[in-house]
Amino acid sequence: MNSLDWVGTYRDTLPCADCEGILTEIVLNSDLSYKLGTSYLGKNGEVFRSEGNFNWSKDGSTIILYGFDATKENNQFKVGENKLIKLDIDGKLITGNLAEKYVIHKQQNVLTGRYWRLVELRGKKIEKAENQPKEVFLFFNVDGKSVQGNGGCNSINGGVELTEMNRIKFSRMASTLMACPNMEEEREFLQVLESADNYNLVGDILELNKARMAPLARFENVFLK
Repeated sequence: MNSLDWVGTYRDTLPCADCEGILTEIVLNSDLSYKLGTSYLGKNGEVFRSEGNFNWSKDGSTIILYGFDATKENNQFKVGENKLIKLDIDGKLITGNLAEKYVIHKQQNVLTGRYWRLVELRGKKIEKAENQPKEVFLFFNVDGKSVQGNGGCNSINGGVELTEMNRIKFSRMASTLMACPNMEEEREFLQVLESADNYNLVGDILELNKARMAPLARFENVFLK
């Protein structure tokens, strides 16, 4: 609890008795809150999400998650160096041939391979309208060189360059040409992508900025398989 840098995002695929695996993502925050997402691979693709608070065991080696039905899924994890180890229903280490499969590793580069939902644009709170076909989001592909998403109406894709000091540059951004209500917000979103030159990433919050001005856009990570 005191010696390890445990704050961050952990993601891995855990064993599953009747599916291809359980894709699991856990975000641990310094205020002892968490977000948990699970998806059963090879089934319908549904993602199950929960959030709440967690406590440390008395010896400071294990966390216990609260906020979901612990009778359906074990909620205890032993904390190691850049990893969480899922414990059995009695809070003990799982043994046997599959023991090492119950380790969830901390993600060191959590910008790519994740779904980022837009929650604020130029200081204005963003919420999906009833007549809006899609929510506004970005997804940075794991190659770190391309990005895709949606402006609320039209699909977006293009290139992205990530360099040292959290520098970012979007390029060759293209979108489909559907006409929908509230196109002004979509156009403003595309303008923000064109002008952003750096980013901040803290936990599951991503900010796109230009120089040292106020954030142009703020995103929240949503668990995605």
